[in-house]
Amino acid sequence: MSVSMNGKVYLVGAGPGDPELLTVKALRLLRTADVVLHDDLVTREILKLISPAAEVQNVGKRCGSKTIRQEEINFLLVARAASGLQVVRLKSGDPLIFGRAGEEIEALRRSNIAFEIVPGVTSALGAAAAAGIPLTHRRASSTLVLTAGHRASANDDAEWSQFAAAESTLVVYMPGSSYHEISNRLTAAGFAQETPCAIISRATTPEQRIYRTTVSNLRRAPRLASPTLLVVGEVVKFADRNLVEEAASLPELKPGFEAALAQSVAATLRTDEESLT
Repeated sequence: MSVSMNGKVYLVGAGPGDPELLTVKALRLLRTADVVLHDDLVTREILKLISPAAEVQNVGKRCGSKTIRQEEINFLLVARAASGLQVVRLKSGDPLIFGRAGEEIEALRRSNIAFEIVPGVTSALGAAAAAGIPLTHRRASSTLVLTAGHRASANDDAEWSQFAAAESTLVVYMPGSSYHEISNRLTAAGFAQETPCAIISRATTPEQRIYRTTVSNLRRAPRLASPTLLVVGEVVKFADRNLVEEAASLPELKPGFEAALAQSVAATLRTDEESLT
């Protein structure tokens, strides 16, 4: 297929939420684009940076709710660019990590549409930085694994088991709210019950919350506002204690202290929730 117009598609990463984490190139493209097709998770603060003259459309899918099919998004990208427009496909985080960019790239190539990928700060990096968690550490973790919770099934236990015995950090995107199920899966994969975990909600935004627990107590974790990210591994011990909703002594927790920990966490959560209202 030959395209006569000079339209182009930019697959742009919007980062985890804080507009100051946008790249300079991403900001320039938002200000000059003719069309912006954005994900549902892109924050309002970032959307405000789009040129008032641009056509803006939300094409996001969230929590399994699909208001628009991927094939329709592909068609919009091709059609707008084929008519000579500069199109920004704005994705939360980085477009190449759980962002369906691969499918859109295939569609653009089939239609001979010029495109460019503009990376963004992926949610794992943004959330870890916001919580003060080093995803790798010479004494705690030499491997980083990114996985999607919504794709997880019983068959994934075998995959996760190879990371349980190693010095690994497991980051679960879109873990959902069934922490009981994830706790069971981590246990089945061989993760120790006292392995630290952190649930990070709405990372890098004013609504950010961080809850630290362990694999065994993950099933009792509160349901934080989406989007959330789950970090599993010894590196969670290094989280900034001034930011987390958790007992300060958690990293040194020994077997037998579970009941006392649960009471301490409940008291901490009540205090933090009262301060937020």
